[in-house]
Amino acid sequence: MQIYQNLSEVKHDENTIVTLGTFDGIHLGHQKIIKSVIEKAAEIGGRSFVITYYPHPRNVISGSEPIKLLTTPLEKAAMLESLGVDNLLVINFTKEFSQLTPDEFIDEYVVKGVGVKEVVIGYDHHFGKGRGGNIDFLIDKGRRAGFDVTVIPECKIDEVVISSSKIRKALLNGSVAEANKYLGRYYSFSGKVVEGDKRGRKLGFPTANLRIEDKDKLLPAIGIYLVEFVLNGDKKHGLLSIGKRPTFYDAGEIVPEVYVYDFDRDIYGMYVTVNVIERIRGEEKFSSPDELVKQMNEDKRRGLEILEKIK
Repeated sequence: MQIYQNLSEVKHDENTIVTLGTFDGIHLGHQKIIKSVIEKAAEIGGRSFVITYYPHPRNVISGSEPIKLLTTPLEKAAMLESLGVDNLLVINFTKEFSQLTPDEFIDEYVVKGVGVKEVVIGYDHHFGKGRGGNIDFLIDKGRRAGFDVTVIPECKIDEVVISSSKIRKALLNGSVAEANKYLGRYYSFSGKVVEGDKRGRKLGFPTANLRIEDKDKLLPAIGIYLVEFVLNGDKKHGLLSIGKRPTFYDAGEIVPEVYVYDFDRDIYGMYVTVNVIERIRGEEKFSSPDELVKQMNEDKRRGLEILEKIK
């Protein structure tokens, strides 16, 4: 997949199927849009093209508390490539860019910029200054500018319309299984293994402390989770703790650390990916290290029990 950071780098080609949106999470609804783009491009022997934005538009123009991302720019690009997208343009979303009218945006970036035969768009997508661009505008613009428009309807599971905001809410509530259902995969994050206080090793549960280098990445709610631990493509299962370790500290930063079943290797400095399968419990403060170890053994048992059910 070819990735562009600037419109000037893109070769104009009208034999192009285009979609545009933030696509945070690349959930099942997004995947329907992407699949349509790829299929239509193949039918005409043209190219598939995704136009997206970074930073997240809401973090630039809303003025409210910044939202955390389901997918970092690197994760999003990797997922789009795995789906079969040919080209990706990542627009630097600034306040200046947000002032482009819908007409100016489509003219500059789609019609005259990338080139377009057809735009595939989600049913609820808005764009341009004041989010003034919508489906009706785009269809009318297509008639005037000579491109077709295909609208992909909402994607539902159990009568619930899938959205990035619903997935964020589920993760922040610890409802990982719900988030995974809407994503069509396990929610994941990556980080570098760094040295901690080595307290877990002393307790018989050595853990890999992770440093998440993209501070915009959303972590699930504080608690204990069953996870896949992926190192150089090799998958093992384990327990993820996201929390402040209240048994030992009165206050502190939130630390993600993973205990991996049947694993004893020095992996400091290596990058790993954690696929979050299911929440086991919330974080608790125990009266003693022995009480904590007792609960950790119960967590380990519970995790293995869940694994047996999902095999």
